[in-house]
Amino acid sequence: MSRKFLETDSPAWVAEGLITEAQREALLARYPPEAVQAVGLLPLLGSILVGLSALSVLAANWQNLPAGLRLGLLVGSIVAAYAGGEYFVRRGNRSVGHGLLALGLVFFGAGIILTSQLYQLVGYDVSGLLAWVVAGVLLSFLYESPTLTLLPIVIGAAVQTYCTQALGSFSYATAGLVVLGCGGRWWRRPDALVGTVLALGLLWQAGLWVLVSHSKITWFFVPAMLVYAAGDWHPNARGGRALQGPPLVAAYLFALGLALFGETDQYAGLLRPPVWAYLGALGAVLAASVAGKRARGRLATLPDWLLLLPGFYLPGGLALAVATLVVLYAHAGSVLARAHRAGDAEQLTLGTVLFVVATMVAYFKLTWVFLDKSLFFLIGGVLLLSLSWYLRRRNAQRLAAALGSNKQ
Repeated sequence: MSRKFLETDSPAWVAEGLITEAQREALLARYPPEAVQAVGLLPLLGSILVGLSALSVLAANWQNLPAGLRLGLLVGSIVAAYAGGEYFVRRGNRSVGHGLLALGLVFFGAGIILTSQLYQLVGYDVSGLLAWVVAGVLLSFLYESPTLTLLPIVIGAAVQTYCTQALGSFSYATAGLVVLGCGGRWWRRPDALVGTVLALGLLWQAGLWVLVSHSKITWFFVPAMLVYAAGDWHPNARGGRALQGPPLVAAYLFALGLALFGETDQYAGLLRPPVWAYLGALGAVLAASVAGKRARGRLATLPDWLLLLPGFYLPGGLALAVATLVVLYAHAGSVLARAHRAGDAEQLTLGTVLFVVATMVAYFKLTWVFLDKSLFFLIGGVLLLSLSWYLRRRNAQRLAAALGSNKQ
Protein backbone atom coordinates (compact mmCIF):
# COMPACT_ATOMS: atom_id res chain seq x y z
CA MET A 1 0.00 0.00 0.00
CA SER A 2 1.30 3.46 -0.91
CA ARG A 3 0.71 6.86 0.68
CA LYS A 4 -0.75 8.15 -2.59
CA PHE A 5 -3.36 5.39 -2.52
CA LEU A 6 -4.26 6.23 1.09
CA GLU A 7 -4.51 9.95 0.38
CA THR A 8 -6.82 9.27 -2.57
CA ASP A 9 -9.12 6.63 -1.11
CA SER A 10 -9.11 7.14 2.65
CA PRO A 11 -11.50 10.16 2.68
CA ALA A 12 -14.16 7.92 1.14
CA TRP A 13 -13.51 5.31 3.84
CA VAL A 14 -14.13 7.95 6.50
CA ALA A 15 -17.32 9.10 4.76
CA GLU A 16 -18.61 5.52 4.58
CA GLY A 17 -17.86 4.97 8.26
CA LEU A 18 -15.29 2.25 7.63
CA ILE A 19 -12.62 4.13 9.64
CA THR A 20 -12.49 7.29 11.74
CA GLU A 21 -10.52 10.42 10.91
CA ALA A 22 -8.06 9.59 13.69
CA GLN A 23 -7.48 6.15 12.20
CA ARG A 24 -6.98 7.72 8.77
CA GLU A 25 -4.31 10.04 10.16
CA ALA A 26 -2.64 7.11 11.94
CA LEU A 27 -2.51 5.16 8.67
CA LEU A 28 -1.02 8.13 6.82
CA ALA A 29 1.62 8.48 9.54
CA ARG A 30 2.79 4.91 8.84
CA TYR A 31 3.58 5.78 5.22
CA PRO A 32 5.87 8.82 4.90
CA PRO A 33 5.69 10.90 1.71
CA GLU A 34 7.65 9.54 -1.20
CA ALA A 35 9.69 12.73 -1.34
CA VAL A 36 10.95 12.09 2.20
CA GLN A 37 11.91 8.54 1.28
CA ALA A 38 13.77 9.79 -1.79
CA VAL A 39 15.66 12.37 0.26
CA GLY A 40 16.67 9.58 2.66
CA LEU A 41 18.25 7.71 -0.24
CA LEU A 42 20.44 10.64 -1.29
CA PRO A 43 23.16 10.07 1.33
CA LEU A 44 23.30 6.38 0.41
CA LEU A 45 23.65 7.15 -3.29
CA GLY A 46 26.23 9.82 -2.52
CA SER A 47 28.35 7.44 -0.46
CA ILE A 48 28.24 4.85 -3.25
CA LEU A 49 29.32 7.44 -5.85
CA VAL A 50 32.17 8.63 -3.63
CA GLY A 51 33.30 5.04 -3.16
CA LEU A 52 33.16 4.35 -6.89
CA SER A 53 35.14 7.52 -7.57
CA ALA A 54 37.86 6.42 -5.17
CA LEU A 55 37.92 2.96 -6.72
CA SER A 56 38.29 4.45 -10.20
CA VAL A 57 41.29 6.56 -9.15
CA LEU A 58 42.95 3.59 -7.49
CA ALA A 59 42.28 1.28 -10.44
CA ALA A 60 43.85 3.77 -12.85
CA ASN A 61 47.04 4.02 -10.77
CA TRP A 62 47.08 0.62 -9.08
CA GLN A 63 50.12 -0.84 -10.81
CA ASN A 64 52.22 2.25 -10.06
CA LEU A 65 51.65 2.12 -6.30
CA PRO A 66 54.07 0.32 -3.93
CA ALA A 67 52.88 -3.07 -2.68
CA GLY A 68 52.73 -1.90 0.94
CA LEU A 69 50.66 1.14 0.04
CA ARG A 70 48.26 -0.98 -2.00
CA LEU A 71 47.73 -3.37 0.90
CA GLY A 72 47.26 -0.44 3.27
CA LEU A 73 44.65 1.13 1.01
CA LEU A 74 42.72 -2.14 0.80
CA VAL A 75 42.66 -2.62 4.56
CA GLY A 76 41.98 1.06 5.22
CA SER A 77 39.03 1.20 2.85
CA ILE A 78 37.46 -1.87 4.47
CA VAL A 79 37.94 -0.53 8.00
CA ALA A 80 36.70 2.94 7.03
CA ALA A 81 33.55 1.59 5.37
CA TYR A 82 32.69 -0.68 8.29
CA ALA A 83 33.48 1.99 10.91
CA GLY A 84 31.45 4.60 9.02
CA GLY A 85 28.53 2.21 8.64
CA GLU A 86 28.51 1.39 12.35
CA TYR A 87 28.73 5.09 13.20
CA PHE A 88 25.68 6.03 11.12
CA VAL A 89 23.68 3.02 12.35
CA ARG A 90 24.31 4.03 15.97
CA ARG A 91 23.20 7.57 15.19
CA GLY A 92 19.93 6.26 13.75
CA ASN A 93 20.72 6.86 10.05
CA ARG A 94 20.24 3.23 9.07
CA SER A 95 20.02 3.73 5.28
CA VAL A 96 23.45 5.36 5.06
CA GLY A 97 24.91 3.01 7.67
CA HIS A 98 23.75 -0.11 5.89
CA GLY A 99 24.91 1.30 2.57
CA LEU A 100 28.43 1.82 3.95
CA LEU A 101 28.44 -1.66 5.49
CA ALA A 102 27.46 -3.12 2.12
CA LEU A 103 30.25 -1.09 0.53
CA GLY A 104 32.66 -2.49 3.11
CA LEU A 105 31.59 -6.02 2.20
CA VAL A 106 32.25 -5.28 -1.47
CA PHE A 107 35.68 -3.86 -0.55
CA PHE A 108 36.37 -7.01 1.46
CA GLY A 109 35.74 -9.24 -1.55
CA ALA A 110 37.79 -6.97 -3.80
CA GLY A 111 40.56 -7.09 -1.20
CA ILE A 112 40.64 -10.90 -1.30
CA ILE A 113 40.98 -10.91 -5.08
CA LEU A 114 43.50 -8.07 -5.28
CA THR A 115 45.65 -9.44 -2.45
CA SER A 116 45.97 -12.78 -4.22
CA GLN A 117 47.06 -10.93 -7.36
CA LEU A 118 49.39 -8.65 -5.41
CA TYR A 119 51.34 -11.50 -3.86
CA GLN A 120 50.79 -13.89 -6.78
CA LEU A 121 48.92 -16.40 -4.66
CA VAL A 122 47.60 -19.30 -6.73
CA GLY A 123 44.38 -20.80 -5.41
CA TYR A 124 43.12 -24.23 -6.36
CA ASP A 125 40.01 -24.10 -4.18
CA VAL A 126 37.34 -21.64 -3.15
CA SER A 127 38.43 -21.12 0.46
CA GLY A 128 39.39 -17.46 -0.05
CA LEU A 129 36.13 -16.48 -1.70
CA LEU A 130 34.22 -18.59 0.79
CA ALA A 131 35.39 -16.18 3.50
CA TRP A 132 33.61 -13.44 1.55
CA VAL A 133 30.33 -15.36 1.74
CA VAL A 134 30.85 -16.01 5.46
CA ALA A 135 31.41 -12.29 6.09
CA GLY A 136 28.24 -11.43 4.19
CA VAL A 137 26.14 -13.95 6.14
CA LEU A 138 27.51 -12.64 9.46
CA LEU A 139 26.64 -9.07 8.50
CA SER A 140 23.10 -10.13 7.58
CA PHE A 141 22.62 -11.49 11.11
CA LEU A 142 24.30 -8.59 12.88
CA TYR A 143 22.21 -5.91 11.17
CA GLU A 144 18.49 -6.05 10.40
CA SER A 145 18.76 -4.91 6.81
CA PRO A 146 17.25 -6.38 3.63
CA THR A 147 20.24 -4.96 1.69
CA LEU A 148 22.71 -6.86 3.83
CA THR A 149 20.66 -10.03 3.31
CA LEU A 150 20.44 -9.61 -0.45
CA LEU A 151 24.16 -8.97 -0.93
CA PRO A 152 25.49 -12.35 0.32
CA ILE A 153 22.91 -14.13 -1.87
CA VAL A 154 24.35 -12.37 -4.92
CA ILE A 155 27.91 -12.96 -3.70
CA GLY A 156 27.16 -16.66 -3.17
CA ALA A 157 25.85 -16.95 -6.74
CA ALA A 158 28.98 -15.23 -8.08
CA VAL A 159 31.32 -17.44 -6.03
CA GLN A 160 29.47 -20.58 -7.15
CA THR A 161 29.73 -19.46 -10.78
CA TYR A 162 33.48 -19.03 -10.37
CA CYS A 163 33.77 -22.50 -8.81
CA THR A 164 31.91 -24.25 -11.60
CA GLN A 165 33.45 -22.31 -14.49
CA ALA A 166 37.06 -21.88 -13.30
CA LEU A 167 37.55 -24.83 -10.95
CA GLY A 168 35.11 -27.30 -12.50
CA SER A 169 33.52 -28.22 -9.16
CA PHE A 170 30.44 -27.37 -7.15
CA SER A 171 30.97 -25.75 -3.74
CA TYR A 172 28.47 -27.34 -1.38
CA ALA A 173 29.84 -25.13 1.40
CA THR A 174 28.84 -22.01 -0.53
CA ALA A 175 25.37 -23.39 -1.23
CA GLY A 176 24.98 -24.40 2.41
CA LEU A 177 25.98 -20.95 3.64
CA VAL A 178 23.39 -19.31 1.41
CA VAL A 179 20.66 -21.77 2.41
CA LEU A 180 21.36 -21.83 6.15
CA GLY A 181 22.69 -18.28 6.50
CA CYS A 182 20.64 -16.12 4.17
CA GLY A 183 17.71 -18.53 4.23
CA GLY A 184 17.75 -18.65 8.03
CA ARG A 185 17.90 -14.86 8.22
CA TRP A 186 14.97 -14.57 5.81
CA TRP A 187 12.99 -17.23 7.70
CA ARG A 188 13.12 -15.19 10.90
CA ARG A 189 12.23 -11.92 9.18
CA PRO A 190 10.46 -12.67 5.89
CA ASP A 191 10.54 -10.04 3.17
CA ALA A 192 8.95 -10.43 -0.25
CA LEU A 193 11.87 -8.98 -2.22
CA VAL A 194 14.48 -10.92 -0.25
CA GLY A 195 12.45 -14.11 -0.65
CA THR A 196 12.28 -13.70 -4.42
CA VAL A 197 16.00 -12.94 -4.74
CA LEU A 198 16.85 -15.83 -2.39
CA ALA A 199 14.84 -18.22 -4.55
CA LEU A 200 16.49 -16.90 -7.72
CA GLY A 201 19.94 -17.31 -6.17
CA LEU A 202 19.21 -20.87 -5.11
CA LEU A 203 17.79 -21.74 -8.53
CA TRP A 204 20.94 -20.34 -10.13
CA GLN A 205 23.05 -22.57 -7.92
CA ALA A 206 20.82 -25.56 -8.69
CA GLY A 207 21.32 -24.93 -12.41
CA LEU A 208 25.09 -24.77 -11.91
CA TRP A 209 24.95 -28.06 -9.99
CA VAL A 210 23.13 -29.75 -12.88
CA LEU A 211 25.65 -28.28 -15.32
CA VAL A 212 28.80 -29.31 -13.47
CA SER A 213 27.48 -32.79 -12.57
CA HIS A 214 26.41 -33.46 -16.20
CA SER A 215 22.98 -34.58 -14.99
CA LYS A 216 19.74 -34.57 -16.95
CA ILE A 217 18.39 -31.05 -16.84
CA THR A 218 15.11 -32.23 -15.28
CA TRP A 219 17.02 -32.95 -12.05
CA PHE A 220 17.02 -29.17 -11.67
CA PHE A 221 13.40 -29.33 -10.50
CA VAL A 222 14.17 -31.47 -7.44
CA PRO A 223 16.11 -28.71 -5.60
CA ALA A 224 13.93 -26.04 -7.26
CA MET A 225 10.74 -27.55 -5.86
CA LEU A 226 12.48 -28.08 -2.52
CA VAL A 227 12.69 -24.28 -2.41
CA TYR A 228 8.98 -24.20 -3.27
CA ALA A 229 8.21 -26.69 -0.46
CA ALA A 230 10.09 -24.47 2.02
CA GLY A 231 7.64 -21.69 1.14
CA ASP A 232 4.76 -24.01 2.04
CA TRP A 233 6.11 -24.40 5.57
CA HIS A 234 6.68 -20.72 6.26
CA PRO A 235 4.06 -19.24 8.61
CA ASN A 236 3.95 -15.97 6.64
CA ALA A 237 1.81 -16.67 3.56
CA ARG A 238 3.01 -13.63 1.59
CA GLY A 239 6.65 -14.37 2.28
CA GLY A 240 6.18 -18.02 1.36
CA ARG A 241 4.58 -17.15 -1.98
CA ALA A 242 7.47 -14.79 -2.76
CA LEU A 243 9.87 -17.70 -2.25
CA GLN A 244 7.70 -19.95 -4.44
CA GLY A 245 7.42 -17.52 -7.36
CA PRO A 246 10.70 -18.29 -9.19
CA PRO A 247 10.35 -22.12 -8.98
CA LEU A 248 6.81 -21.86 -10.34
CA VAL A 249 7.92 -19.61 -13.20
CA ALA A 250 10.70 -22.08 -14.06
CA ALA A 251 8.25 -25.01 -14.01
CA TYR A 252 5.74 -23.13 -16.17
CA LEU A 253 8.36 -22.16 -18.76
CA PHE A 254 9.53 -25.77 -18.88
CA ALA A 255 5.97 -27.03 -19.48
CA LEU A 256 5.47 -24.34 -22.11
CA GLY A 257 8.67 -25.44 -23.83
CA LEU A 258 7.43 -29.03 -23.92
CA ALA A 259 4.20 -27.91 -25.55
CA LEU A 260 6.04 -25.86 -28.17
CA PHE A 261 9.13 -27.93 -28.94
CA GLY A 262 8.44 -31.50 -27.86
CA GLU A 263 7.45 -32.86 -31.27
CA THR A 264 10.17 -35.50 -31.48
CA ASP A 265 12.19 -37.70 -29.19
CA GLN A 266 15.36 -35.67 -29.77
CA TYR A 267 15.02 -34.25 -26.28
CA ALA A 268 14.94 -37.69 -24.63
CA GLY A 269 18.66 -37.78 -23.92
CA LEU A 270 18.44 -34.42 -22.14
CA LEU A 271 15.18 -34.69 -20.21
CA ARG A 272 14.63 -38.31 -19.20
CA PRO A 273 16.51 -39.35 -16.05
CA PRO A 274 16.09 -42.87 -14.60
CA VAL A 275 12.38 -43.16 -13.92
CA TRP A 276 12.25 -44.49 -10.39
CA ALA A 277 15.14 -42.44 -9.05
CA TYR A 278 13.70 -39.21 -10.42
CA LEU A 279 10.09 -39.90 -9.48
CA GLY A 280 11.18 -41.03 -6.01
CA ALA A 281 13.14 -37.83 -5.36
CA LEU A 282 10.41 -35.59 -6.76
CA GLY A 283 7.76 -37.56 -4.86
CA ALA A 284 9.61 -37.00 -1.59
CA VAL A 285 9.66 -33.24 -2.24
CA LEU A 286 5.95 -33.39 -3.14
CA ALA A 287 5.21 -35.13 0.15
CA ALA A 288 7.07 -32.42 2.07
CA SER A 289 5.15 -29.75 0.16
CA VAL A 290 1.76 -31.36 0.81
CA ALA A 291 2.58 -31.70 4.51
CA GLY A 292 3.48 -28.02 4.67
CA LYS A 293 0.33 -26.97 2.84
CA ARG A 294 -1.81 -29.05 5.20
CA ALA A 295 -0.05 -27.71 8.29
CA ARG A 296 -0.44 -24.08 7.16
CA GLY A 297 -3.92 -24.45 5.65
CA ARG A 298 -2.83 -23.86 2.05
CA LEU A 299 -4.03 -26.98 0.28
CA ALA A 300 -5.78 -24.75 -2.27
CA THR A 301 -2.36 -24.14 -3.89
CA LEU A 302 -1.71 -27.87 -4.43
CA PRO A 303 -2.58 -27.63 -8.18
CA ASP A 304 0.72 -25.74 -8.61
CA TRP A 305 2.28 -29.20 -8.79
CA LEU A 306 0.41 -29.93 -12.02
CA LEU A 307 3.27 -28.19 -13.83
CA LEU A 308 5.67 -30.86 -12.56
CA LEU A 309 3.85 -33.83 -14.05
CA PRO A 310 6.62 -35.78 -15.88
CA GLY A 311 5.03 -35.64 -19.33
CA PHE A 312 8.46 -35.80 -20.96
CA TYR A 313 8.36 -39.59 -20.44
CA LEU A 314 5.57 -39.70 -23.04
CA PRO A 315 6.51 -40.21 -26.71
CA GLY A 316 7.09 -36.96 -28.58
CA GLY A 317 4.54 -35.54 -30.98
CA LEU A 318 0.79 -35.06 -30.62
CA ALA A 319 0.45 -37.10 -27.43
CA LEU A 320 2.99 -34.98 -25.58
CA ALA A 321 1.59 -31.69 -26.93
CA VAL A 322 -2.00 -32.57 -25.95
CA ALA A 323 -0.98 -33.81 -22.49
CA THR A 324 1.06 -30.67 -21.81
CA LEU A 325 -1.71 -28.37 -22.98
CA VAL A 326 -4.21 -30.16 -20.72
CA VAL A 327 -1.82 -29.51 -17.84
CA LEU A 328 -1.47 -25.83 -18.79
CA TYR A 329 -5.24 -25.37 -19.01
CA ALA A 330 -5.79 -27.20 -15.71
CA HIS A 331 -3.18 -25.04 -14.00
CA ALA A 332 -4.71 -21.82 -15.38
CA GLY A 333 -8.15 -22.97 -14.25
CA SER A 334 -6.85 -23.70 -10.75
CA VAL A 335 -5.35 -20.21 -10.50
CA LEU A 336 -8.65 -18.64 -11.62
CA ALA A 337 -10.68 -20.74 -9.19
CA ARG A 338 -8.36 -19.88 -6.30
CA ALA A 339 -8.47 -16.18 -7.20
CA HIS A 340 -12.29 -16.21 -7.19
CA ARG A 341 -12.46 -17.86 -3.79
CA ALA A 342 -9.97 -15.40 -2.29
CA GLY A 343 -11.17 -12.34 -4.21
CA ASP A 344 -7.57 -11.70 -5.34
CA ALA A 345 -7.50 -9.36 -8.34
CA GLU A 346 -3.80 -9.95 -9.08
CA GLN A 347 -4.23 -13.74 -9.16
CA LEU A 348 -7.32 -13.29 -11.30
CA THR A 349 -5.29 -11.34 -13.85
CA LEU A 350 -2.52 -13.94 -13.71
CA GLY A 351 -4.95 -16.80 -14.29
CA THR A 352 -6.48 -15.00 -17.27
CA VAL A 353 -3.05 -14.43 -18.80
CA LEU A 354 -2.14 -18.11 -18.30
CA PHE A 355 -5.42 -19.14 -19.93
CA VAL A 356 -4.76 -16.90 -22.94
CA VAL A 357 -1.19 -18.21 -23.30
CA ALA A 358 -2.40 -21.83 -23.26
CA THR A 359 -5.04 -20.98 -25.85
CA MET A 360 -2.50 -19.34 -28.16
CA VAL A 361 -0.20 -22.36 -27.91
CA ALA A 362 -3.13 -24.63 -28.73
CA TYR A 363 -3.96 -22.49 -31.77
CA PHE A 364 -0.56 -22.43 -33.34
CA LYS A 365 0.69 -25.84 -32.27
CA LEU A 366 -2.18 -28.26 -32.53
CA THR A 367 -5.09 -27.10 -34.63
CA TRP A 368 -3.62 -24.57 -37.04
CA VAL A 369 -3.37 -27.03 -39.92
CA PHE A 370 -6.57 -28.98 -39.28
CA LEU A 371 -9.37 -26.42 -39.43
CA ASP A 372 -10.02 -23.09 -41.03
CA LYS A 373 -8.17 -20.30 -39.21
CA SER A 374 -11.32 -18.20 -38.85
CA LEU A 375 -12.91 -21.02 -36.86
CA PHE A 376 -9.98 -21.02 -34.43
CA PHE A 377 -10.31 -17.33 -33.76
CA LEU A 378 -14.08 -17.66 -33.44
CA ILE A 379 -13.72 -20.39 -30.82
CA GLY A 380 -11.04 -18.45 -28.97
CA GLY A 381 -13.10 -15.26 -29.01
CA VAL A 382 -16.14 -17.09 -27.65
CA LEU A 383 -14.04 -18.62 -24.89
CA LEU A 384 -12.55 -15.28 -23.86
CA LEU A 385 -15.90 -13.47 -24.00
CA SER A 386 -17.48 -16.22 -21.90
CA LEU A 387 -14.65 -15.98 -19.40
CA SER A 388 -15.01 -12.19 -19.26
CA TRP A 389 -18.77 -12.45 -18.69
CA TYR A 390 -18.29 -15.01 -15.93
CA LEU A 391 -15.67 -12.94 -14.14
CA ARG A 392 -17.77 -9.76 -14.31
CA ARG A 393 -20.78 -11.65 -12.98
CA ARG A 394 -18.81 -13.04 -10.05
CA ASN A 395 -17.37 -9.61 -9.26
CA ALA A 396 -20.86 -8.06 -9.30
CA GLN A 397 -22.12 -10.77 -6.93
CA ARG A 398 -19.22 -10.17 -4.54
CA LEU A 399 -19.78 -6.41 -4.60
CA ALA A 400 -23.50 -6.80 -3.93
CA ALA A 401 -22.76 -9.16 -1.02
CA ALA A 402 -20.21 -6.71 0.42
CA LEU A 403 -22.64 -3.77 0.18
CA GLY A 404 -25.37 -5.84 1.83
CA SER A 405 -23.14 -6.79 4.76
CA ASN A 406 -22.13 -3.11 5.26
CA LYS A 407 -25.76 -1.98 5.40
CA GLN A 408 -26.51 -4.59 8.03
